Amino acid sequence: MQVNRETFNDVMVPNYNPAAMVPVRGQGSRVWDQENVEYIDFAGGIAVNVLGHCHPALTSALLEQGNKLWHLSNVFTNEPALRLAAKLVDATFADKVYFANSGAEANEAALKLARRFMLDHHDEGKDEIIAFKQGFHGRTFFTVTVGGQPAYSDGFGPKPGGIIHGEYGNLAMLEDMMSNKTCAVMMEPMQGEGGIIVPEPEFVKGVRALCDKHNALLIFDEVQSGMGRTGKLFEYMNLDVTPDILTSAKSLGGGFPIGAMLTTAKIAESLKPGTHGSTYGGNPLACAVAEAAFDVINQQEVLDGVLLKEALFREHLARINNKYEVFTEIRGKGMLLGCALNEKYKGRARDFMVAANNEGLMCLVAGMNVVRFAPSLVIPEEDIIEGLARFEKGIAKLVSTPSDSK
Repeated sequence: MQVNRETFNDVMVPNYNPAAMVPVRGQGSRVWDQENVEYIDFAGGIAVNVLGHCHPALTSALLEQGNKLWHLSNVFTNEPALRLAAKLVDATFADKVYFANSGAEANEAALKLARRFMLDHHDEGKDEIIAFKQGFHGRTFFTVTVGGQPAYSDGFGPKPGGIIHGEYGNLAMLEDMMSNKTCAVMMEPMQGEGGIIVPEPEFVKGVRALCDKHNALLIFDEVQSGMGRTGKLFEYMNLDVTPDILTSAKSLGGGFPIGAMLTTAKIAESLKPGTHGSTYGGNPLACAVAEAAFDVINQQEVLDGVLLKEALFREHLARINNKYEVFTEIRGKGMLLGCALNEKYKGRARDFMVAANNEGLMCLVAGMNVVRFAPSLVIPEEDIIEGLARFEKGIAKLVSTPSDSK
């Protein structure tokens, strides 16, 4: 059966507007489309393909487990899930792990756990969730409401209650909002979809202190910032702040769908049998691939290499910006970077993404004003240099074209 981009319009629900080209094959940080046109991948499947495409450790794990056992349900446990959970516990603050299929599901579990914990240890009135404007925590109705972007949650009827939003980075506002009703504060230790916003360390420490003061739980959504992307296994390790609950997904599976919620033994006790679950969560196939990804990522050589690659990105982006004057700053850490557009190009992030794609570079946006890069942690230096050369070609064409002709 022959399919192409037009087939999407014929058979798919129109909630996406994918690129004109259709990728069919990937190797490392390079991708080829139906016409065998090559692209360098700085998008990483939206910060998912943490080791690029078809990494031998991941494909080997997939094939080996694929010939053993795919799915059991949670009536049984399985060896890959137990090994992966043990490695996550050993490498982090956590004592216990819950597996799901995505970041949204991991966040849903975290929010439900926080409320159930407070019900067990306090009273029914301590159920208020505080999150931050421009945050993103998934697309379930609960998580999209907690995420502070009304454009994603409006238009679906009454929203879940007991959720309020502060300004990311504004500690005084958060202090005014918190009370004995506060159940938990949920935050990204670096905002992703909201524009690759790196908070001041003092803000994050202040959030932790306020949670302690009000007996509230601190939930870190590390779906995008975790699994080596900032040069540490998780971003909380860079901040000297330990959350009560942490969520992971995206890079956790290296491209295979899996999510995880990590927490302490005391808090975990509130998810007793029957309180929450997932049919596919923790299935052997996903956990085997994620374990292989973890084993590669959690090596000092790989984590140190992330910061060296970041420096190379920043060096070339600074050179490009000196020439074309399109960015106000380069935000982010490690292999999660955002190029913030200046006033002249405000609102045109998607134009930059399309221009790059036309030159053979896959990248992302983070809102209307930030071009986002989330490449493989092990992307070769030559692919970084070549990818940014293609990015520069796209910029050169875009800046020479009047905006009203787009």
